Amino acid sequence: MDRRTLLKLSGMGLVGGLAGCLEDSESTPTSGDSGSGGESGGGDSTDAETATESEGDSGGQGSYTIGMVDALTGSLAPYGKRNQRGKDLALEAINEVGIGSESGQLSISVEDSESSNQSGVTAAQKLVEQDGVPLFIGAVGSGVSIAMYDSVTEGSGVVQISQNSTSPELTTRPGLMRTSPSGSAKGQALAQFIADEGHDTVAVTWINNDYGTGLSEVFAESFEGDVVFNEPHDQGQSSYSGTLTSMASTNASAWLFLTYANEMTVMANEAFDQGYNTNVDYYGAESTVAEEILANTPEGSLDGMKGITESAPADQDNYKNFVSNFEEAYDSTPTVWAAYAYDAVTISALAIEAADDFTGDALNEVVRDVTRPEGEEVFSFEEAAAILRDGGSPSDVNYQGVSGPVDIDENGDPPGLYQVYSVQDHSYEYGDYVTS
Repeated sequence: MDRRTLLKLSGMGLVGGLAGCLEDSESTPTSGDSGSGGESGGGDSTDAETATESEGDSGGQGSYTIGMVDALTGSLAPYGKRNQRGKDLALEAINEVGIGSESGQLSISVEDSESSNQSGVTAAQKLVEQDGVPLFIGAVGSGVSIAMYDSVTEGSGVVQISQNSTSPELTTRPGLMRTSPSGSAKGQALAQFIADEGHDTVAVTWINNDYGTGLSEVFAESFEGDVVFNEPHDQGQSSYSGTLTSMASTNASAWLFLTYANEMTVMANEAFDQGYNTNVDYYGAESTVAEEILANTPEGSLDGMKGITESAPADQDNYKNFVSNFEEAYDSTPTVWAAYAYDAVTISALAIEAADDFTGDALNEVVRDVTRPEGEEVFSFEEAAAILRDGGSPSDVNYQGVSGPVDIDENGDPPGLYQVYSVQDHSYEYGDYVTS
């Protein structure tokens, strides 16, 4: 069975995805592309140049400020910083056109989640309660997004759109929207992938947060063989030798790592020292695709590792334009995660363009509509704004994101694209992909 068939048979058409964590560099492939280059750094702590009124006709203001909570420091900073580049490119495209009859300019006030739930909540509180933004984008980590929604957003009327969070748990909060797909589908795909690779026993270790919990639960429910070890590990530890020893004691033929780049680096080094990598087959999700992992582990320590990661539509013209603009601006190739951030900003701007007022309630009424398949397909903010300014309603617009179809559903979830990856000669290689 080839990989394309395998993924199609995973029961979800590979429509959902994962990303409560993401790779550290701009190395995730686009669909049909091998993916290369590395991105780090980027982005000021704020793009807000002027404050804006929180209310008023969206067609008659000169400026609009929304918020963004991103991981600029802490263990998720490598993931969060690339979002700043996707965000900046989206702002440039939007502000060239302008919003409304006065060609209003959009700015984004960025707050740092510091890669933690508590700091994320504090950042969201500042944006909502002090700055009065009617909409904010955030966050990278699924746990941070959920904590902000539960503590700040829910019941406030404010719109929250996550750019990178993928835990299946977000689906239980329909008011929390996202541009990256849910992890449910990818958990099912991983389960079938590992089984079809010939394994009937697997040991799973997952990072102890909403991302790891959600993905590990889906995997365990879907795997046809025996999950003989299924335990969490804490974030940011200097050693995971106890976890690795326990996994080795199970005699499982496959090990699945559902963790972040820093943690995977520590585990890979310790497992290599003990020779575990020669006795079992390694597997992972998108969060173990990171050039930083390879740069900080010995040659051969991860060779043969395989997994499934989100991808982007390489054949789609607006994605090609996004890649070209990204490479020109940053001299590196973007990943799909930067594209998710771009789309989150663009959808926010379209909601502002379509809404009667610049308020959370008004934006909530239209933000899903501009992405739904009932409308006319458009591939840029400019095309969508033209329809709206010509008398079209929000439901007349179907924004096709640079990351692929957005189509935010009643649960706040979009579809997605996926691709098989492996580590060969201490570098990432990419294979077949599938879309819904």
